[in-house]
Amino acid sequence: MTTGSRCSESDEHDLSPERENLAKRKTGKVFLVGAGPGDPSLITVKACECIATADLIVYDHLCNTSLLHYARGKTEKVYVGKVGGEHTLPQAEINRLLAKGAADGKTVCRLKGGDPFIFGRGGEEADYLSKEGIPFEVVPGVSSAIAAPAYAGIPLTHRKAASTVAFITGSEAADKPSSTVAWEKISTGVDTLVFLMGVGNLRRIAAKLIQHGREPRTPVAIIERGTLPRQRCVQGTLGEIAAIAEKEKVRPPAIIVIGPVVKLRSRLSWFHTMPLFGKRILVTRAPSQARPIVRMIEKLGGEAVEFPTIRIEPPENYSEVDAAIEALQSYDWIVFTSVNGVRYFTSRILSIGKDSRCLGGVAICSIGPGTTEALRRRHLVPDLQPKRFSSEGIADEFRKVGLRGKKILLARSNLADRSLPLELAELGAEMKDVVCYQTLRGDPDRSVIQELLDGRIDVVTFTSASTARNFAAILGNDLKRIPPRTLFASIGPATTREAREMGLDVQIEAAEHTLPHLIGAIRAH
Repeated sequence: MTTGSRCSESDEHDLSPERENLAKRKTGKVFLVGAGPGDPSLITVKACECIATADLIVYDHLCNTSLLHYARGKTEKVYVGKVGGEHTLPQAEINRLLAKGAADGKTVCRLKGGDPFIFGRGGEEADYLSKEGIPFEVVPGVSSAIAAPAYAGIPLTHRKAASTVAFITGSEAADKPSSTVAWEKISTGVDTLVFLMGVGNLRRIAAKLIQHGREPRTPVAIIERGTLPRQRCVQGTLGEIAAIAEKEKVRPPAIIVIGPVVKLRSRLSWFHTMPLFGKRILVTRAPSQARPIVRMIEKLGGEAVEFPTIRIEPPENYSEVDAAIEALQSYDWIVFTSVNGVRYFTSRILSIGKDSRCLGGVAICSIGPGTTEALRRRHLVPDLQPKRFSSEGIADEFRKVGLRGKKILLARSNLADRSLPLELAELGAEMKDVVCYQTLRGDPDRSVIQELLDGRIDVVTFTSASTARNFAAILGNDLKRIPPRTLFASIGPATTREAREMGLDVQIEAAEHTLPHLIGAIRAH
């Protein structure tokens, strides 16, 4: 729905005074966007586009904050969440914030959990914007009302069990003069009942349904934190579910499903059986490189907790890199040991007005499949790809080629292992080691440290020696307080050695130096 659509040629001179003022102000636009039920992969393509192009993002408590990674670096982000009835910002203030942002010419993304028009107050916000003459669009989202039951293995309709379904608020507005829930009709007139925001009123809901004819033996499921790796499903009958929920200490956010379809869960449950379901895995990679491993964890049902112990930055100055690029034709080989090396070196080639032709005649060695893929994306095919990623393994491959009198350029990090150039120099090569990017200590959210110490992290992953080294430095004396049940997983022998030198007992090591093998090792363990 768009209230600020372009006028046709016939009526463009009949704008209301409000819309004339709007045009003069060059007003922006508000997108009321559904953020989905929690699992970030359930976001829609259009929602991602709205986040990526927004100047201002106003987001709720139930929005998965990992979605904010789609935003541009300069985008303003304002949290207006409500937890347990406590509002960060009253609804009237949120309305004014949206309108002001658009009036200032900004593209505003109002990011709301689930779908904005299903118990999300999106209708109220749209109504306010309409009255203020602010253009807006509604971007539907996947509602938790359908997603949470699906992730719990409960189909809301089934040809043999349920032909009708109703979505009901479990917490009506306090200022409503009377309830608009027709208990006498929905109790027996609908096969499947889905209550949102009803945990606090569960006893009353059950009593009302039974009072109006719903059988006390009707199956009920409460799905807590639906679609997330810590999802929990508590089951019972309508007559006993309130007592069960209190005993199990069920807390919001939760969806209540009532009806015969709940019985199908015993056969259709799938999310709870995923290999990493319920596991919380710490990712220590730089933010710019965390997404691949985060997605691997999520696809297996786990929860990735980002704790970037490193960050990747350009070198302090490019003089040495530029000199190496100018002299590229004097080298026989260039060795790339990481995706970052490829990224920063090739980007610099373009920045100084050259292109890949300056690599013509220079043989390329690529260390690791990720590095090879980064080269291929730039239409560069490596001439040598060692199977072992250690200095010794690389030297063994070059020994077959012969390096006597050859000039080799290494495009690497400031913290790269110094053993590789020594190994290659022993084979008779003339070495030039150039720092084309820096690996620096990250600044992670320190609240995650408390989660570690409380035993709420199952596995800590290290994808390089620097991630392990910086992890130890950031934790400091708290390293000794990490519970013994917390596992440490390493991507390879060199990283394992560094971690153990830091006092970290690595129990899991990838068979090959790749992210899929690291996740595979965690899964196998």
